[in-house]
Parts: sequence; structure tokens; C-alpha cells
Amino acid sequence: MTRYFIKGILISFIGLNSLFTYSQQVDSINVGGLIPLRMDDVWERALIYSKKIQLSAYETDISEVEIREAQFERLPEWNFKGNIEHASNMAMYEHGLLEKPTQHEIIHVLYRVGTDAYLNLYDGNKVNLTIDKSKILHEIAKEQKDLTTSEIKLQASTYYLSLQRSLIYKELMIKDIANQEKQLREIQELLKNGVVLKSDELRVQLKLSNQKMLLVTIDNDIAIATQKLNIIIGYPDTLRTNPVESLNPGMLQLKTYDQYIEEAMEHAYNYNISEKSVELKKVQLKYVRAKVRPKVGLYGDYYLANPQIFLFPYSPSNYTLGIFGLRASMPLSELYMNRPKSKIALMHYEKEELEHHHTEDEIRKKVYESFLRFKEALIRIEVTKVNVEQAAENARIVDNNYFNQTSLITDLLDANIQLIQSQFDYESAKIQAQLTYYHLQHIIGIL
Repeated sequence: MTRYFIKGILISFIGLNSLFTYSQQVDSINVGGLIPLRMDDVWERALIYSKKIQLSAYETDISEVEIREAQFERLPEWNFKGNIEHASNMAMYEHGLLEKPTQHEIIHVLYRVGTDAYLNLYDGNKVNLTIDKSKILHEIAKEQKDLTTSEIKLQASTYYLSLQRSLIYKELMIKDIANQEKQLREIQELLKNGVVLKSDELRVQLKLSNQKMLLVTIDNDIAIATQKLNIIIGYPDTLRTNPVESLNPGMLQLKTYDQYIEEAMEHAYNYNISEKSVELKKVQLKYVRAKVRPKVGLYGDYYLANPQIFLFPYSPSNYTLGIFGLRASMPLSELYMNRPKSKIALMHYEKEELEHHHTEDEIRKKVYESFLRFKEALIRIEVTKVNVEQAAENARIVDNNYFNQTSLITDLLDANIQLIQSQFDYESAKIQAQLTYYHLQHIIGIL
């Protein structure tokens, strides 16, 4: 007992020590700043904590069980039944209803217990059609789950990249404010020497004030984006995270429109769901038409009863009897009642086919639009990259000219604004290209 007690204390101590070490690691991360996050980490956590994906998983599991339920319809039906009855004497009115009847003695206690079974051999193939219907619904549920997963990944990517854009904008703004403060100090020195006007100082101070106010707005945008991202990946609302995913060069490889269409016709979730819906309506049409077909099956009945009234002469004795045979029926009324039902089912099938072609057209439009937007985003990256270089050179020239008294303060401020705007446009273009890429992957069904 003492040995196990000491061993338990050691295990508890090791567990507490590990917990303390983990707490120190978390605290060091929080103290150090932001928790680094990659896109794969975000997707992995989003798929775990998403309630929509969990609901889709339940629907898929339920549809899978419904297939087995439909398959059990092929098994024979077994019943156990029994009854016990008490009968009074039989009144015999031999001289009319107004005269006193004669009481005829009968067996007062009657009982019967037994079992019966029925095996369906043919019912218009309705059992197989029900199984096929359940399988198609299961495939639709799986496609719907994949669609929900893709939507959650796209939403998580949007929040992730939105946070990344705000953090980049904040970093650029902090650098610009530091640069503006440096310029302000230089202008104040020139103002003391009477080289520049007081209005130059005021204009720079006004711009600095606006920049600092904009920094507050950016901080709020970061907090909002952080909460949205944390909720979808299961983190506390205020936990600070840092998206560290850089632009993957593989995203910049543009395929042809025909290649994207080919992938979409094979993998697009909505297209596959629509295709399965057509198959479902076709099965339902076959099921309606099967109602006019005969029903054939084997049946059996075995029971213990008293009294024996199955054969004459009757006897107040226990007896057992087994019966089996072939049973067939034909629903004659369905020959005329089923006509409008079949017509309605056929119309639903044709309507679903038309819906499928419409879905195909919509997917082609979305793929084409996303293809052009992605192509546009890639071009924008190159253009904004050149703009950054030009804006940086322009800012350098204007800065030298202003402090050499050959340009105005407005030129200096405009050059600074153009520089930070071009830098932000370049970073935004890269992020927008990633968003467009993920959106295109979502449409063609491979996100």
C-alpha cells in the first residue's frame, strides 16, 4: 500500500509539473505578443469546432443508418400473437323472441397462441427502390457535408486574411507615423530658423493627428477580426493571434478556363448534389410506377388453440396447426388511381433535370467570373508592386526637394500618402489574390 501511495504522489507531482510548464509556455506566448497561426492550423481547428460541420456529420450518419433500415425490409416479418376469451351460454329462442330462451351450453374459455411469418418475394421492386433512394440520400448528405466543410474553410480563410490585412496596415501606419514625426521635428527646426512657414508645421501635425486616429480604427478592426476568427476556431474572444501565412507561389499559377470547368464538372458540390437529386427523382418515379405491379410472398402460420373448431366435428381439446403457402395480390384500383401520381412524378423528374442544367449554367458563370477575378488579382499584384517602387522614388525626390526649398509642403504630404497607399495596395493585392484563389477552389469543389 505504501509503495502504491508513493507512486501516486510521484505521478501527481509529474502531472502538476507538466501543467505548470504548459502554463508557463502559454503565459510566455501571451506576454511575448501574438500566438502564431498558419492557414492549415486555422482550417484544422475550424473543422473541429464548427457546429455546422458537426450537424452535417450527424445528417450523414443518419442517412447511413437509414440505408441499413431499408435493407432490413428484405427480411421476413415475424409476429407472435395470442388471445384468450370467455363466452357466455348461447341463448336459443326456439319459441320466438318474446318467449324465454333455452340456454345452450358451450365451451366458455377459448384461447389461441401462435406465430406467423411473411417473406416478401416480389412487390414491384419497391424494396430495392427504397434502398436505392436511401443510398442516394446518403450520397447527397456526404456532398452536403463536403460543401459545408468547404464553406467553413472559406469563411475561416476570409477572417484569417482580413486579420492579416489589418495587421499589415497597422504596421505600415506605425512606420508612417514614425516617419512623419521625424519630418515634423526637421520642419520645426527649419521653422525656428525662419526657413519654412508655420502652416507647414500645422499641416504635418494635422496629418499626424489623423494618422493616429486612423490607427485607433485599425486597432478596432483587428479586435473585431480577431474575435470572428477566434470564435470559428474555438479560441477565447480576446486571445491575440498572428497570421503568419505568406503568399504561396503555387497560388499564382493560373490554369486555363477549360481546365477549371473540367474540374468543376467533376468536383463541384452543387453540381454533384443536383446530379444526385435527378437520380433521386428518377427512383421516386420508378417507385410510383411500381405500385400497379402484383405483390407475391411466402407466408406461414403456426398456433396452439382450444377448442378445435377448424374441422368438423368440433372438439373441446387443445390442438396445434401449421399452415404455409404462397400469397399473391394485385392492386386493381391502382391501375386508374396511379395515373395522375405517375404523371406528377414524371413532371417532378423533368423539372429536376431542368434544375440540374440550370445549376450547371450557374456553376459555369461562377467559374468564369472567379477565373477572370483571379487573373485580375494576379495582374494587380504586379502593377501595385511597380507602384510601390515608383511611389518610394517619388517620396524620396519630393522629400529632398522640400528640404531644399524647391517644393511645397502639400507635395511632401501627398508623396507620403501615395507611398503608404501604394504599400498597402500591394499587400492588399496579395491578400485579395489568396481570397480569390480560395473562392475559386471552393466553386470548383476542391477547397
